Amino acid sequence: MFVDIWRCSKKMWKGRFSQETNEIVGRFTQSLDLDWRTVQEDIRGSAAHVRMLAKMGLLTEEEAKEIEAALRQIAQEASSGAFVPKESLEDVHMNVESLLTERTGDVGAKIHTGRSRNDQSNTTVRLSLRKEILTIWNMLKELLEVLLGKADEHTDKIVPGYTHLQQAQPISMGHFWMAHFQAFTRDARRLLFAYESCDECPLGSGALAGSTLPLDRDFTAKDLGFSKVSENSMDSVAQRDHIIDFHSFAATFGVHLSRLSEDLIVYFSSEFGWIKLPDAFCTGSSMMPQKKNPDVLEILRGKAGQLTGALVDALVLMKGTPLTFNRDFQEDKRSLWRSCDALKGMLEVITPLIAEVEVDEESAKRGFADGFIFATDVAEHLVERGVPFRKSHEIVGNVVRWCIENGRTLTSLDRDEWKKLVPQAGDDLVSLLVPETSVQRRDTYGGTSQRQVRGQIERGKDRLRDLDESFSSYVARYPDLFA
Repeated sequence: MFVDIWRCSKKMWKGRFSQETNEIVGRFTQSLDLDWRTVQEDIRGSAAHVRMLAKMGLLTEEEAKEIEAALRQIAQEASSGAFVPKESLEDVHMNVESLLTERTGDVGAKIHTGRSRNDQSNTTVRLSLRKEILTIWNMLKELLEVLLGKADEHTDKIVPGYTHLQQAQPISMGHFWMAHFQAFTRDARRLLFAYESCDECPLGSGALAGSTLPLDRDFTAKDLGFSKVSENSMDSVAQRDHIIDFHSFAATFGVHLSRLSEDLIVYFSSEFGWIKLPDAFCTGSSMMPQKKNPDVLEILRGKAGQLTGALVDALVLMKGTPLTFNRDFQEDKRSLWRSCDALKGMLEVITPLIAEVEVDEESAKRGFADGFIFATDVAEHLVERGVPFRKSHEIVGNVVRWCIENGRTLTSLDRDEWKKLVPQAGDDLVSLLVPETSVQRRDTYGGTSQRQVRGQIERGKDRLRDLDESFSSYVARYPDLFA
């Protein structure tokens, strides 16, 4: 009789209430727009729970097999679109359970034994987020591989390096690519940390205090490919650190990608002009026929703000919420899935764009025309000849001022002029003031010389291999979904 009454009710928790839920409240509190995308993970989590209940004698083997068979069928229907959820049932969890009970009767009504939607939904999101992270890693790995390839391709190409967006010193273009590779490698470690933060199973925590029933939490964790079970049932349903950790990765990655985009936008501009962007990743103007606009890079730069906003959204959402579960938490998925989708879109477009970037060396060298970019080379040459650096800095600064006042370039000075302006200068100074020599001589560890850049590339390959091995171990443990 109880099951019949439950079937007729729109809400699982109807028994406590004497009034029907207002339709406005139903529309306002539903979360199907947020969690239906996790239907496969929800069903898989339920299957693991059913297997555990059977192991512990809370379901018979026959009951467990009947429920799991029904769950597999529901998963297939959800995948094909035949299963259309009802908003009146609030969320993905109740839609699945309602259909299961409709098809299996009293047997299906046992599925929620020993669990709450609090630990169920948290498990579902963790399963889904783990999958998203593994997908994002595969895309980020491709970007890192492309950056290594560009660094190798452009190791011998010399371009200006900047501070304050002012020419500073000549660098290998390979060094430039490896600088961004380093940033994205740190992001990969953050992504790995986010996965590990997500890689514990809250199922069995119940609403907040665990259960009086004999549950084997290790069994369900292993069945779902989690590395461990969560330690504290209250913390399990109350915390969203794994989501915040993911947003922290996403926001930092977005900042790094925005900076790379900005670099390329600036260097592609007519005023700089030594980066060539592929036509296939640029657009034109509706009015000005000559324009080739770096719209893709600009949109990437813009989307970085969304990722930062999502992190702030998650932090503010959790701030001040008391232990344990609060309904605020259902909103954690709104920015989470939006960030996942944005990241995949950003990675999908940036990698092939970078693969086709070219360097116009002649345009780059035109930037060296006044020779002032070699001023530090001169100062360090004097240091090698015994002049204190602060004194050599002042001497070279005076030479630069003299050149500006007399309409000369630093590289136009011959040996006699150098001797007159800087008596401490050696006879080999003029031969040092060329881009290739300047770059080659910066051979300190991590520097821009070709030897150092090639060393960075080899070490980068090793780091990428280590990261991939770590992620691959998690891929191997991720459970198969039914659909």
